[in-house]
Amino acid sequence: MRPTFFVLAATLPILCAGPAVAADGYMLSIKDHQFEPTEIEIPAGQKVTLTVKNLDPTPEEFESIDMRREKVVAGGQEITVFVGPLRPGRYEFFGDFNPTTARGHIVAK
Repeated sequence: MRPTFFVLAATLPILCAGPAVAADGYMLSIKDHQFEPTEIEIPAGQKVTLTVKNLDPTPEEFESIDMRREKVVAGGQEITVFVGPLRPGRYEFFGDFNPTTARGHIVAK
């Protein structure tokens, strides 16, 4: 067999593992200037990955004073935010460009 086959066979599991990593984290989307879901429950005391996907054509900002996070998400793009480890409790996040409609919470349990 050709060496190229072995290289492809060896890298295929790595390429397929990409979406599984996102599946292990938490997903949040922005549509019509609103976060969905508006509440995410995560385990307390653990660092987690939050993928924020902006389905709107305009930029939005994922911001949380409680969690000390602030990151702009361009229209049609996604970002990764590392959250925690957090103590048990409720932590607010909002979209700084649309703070009246883009609101949500992370609950650490």
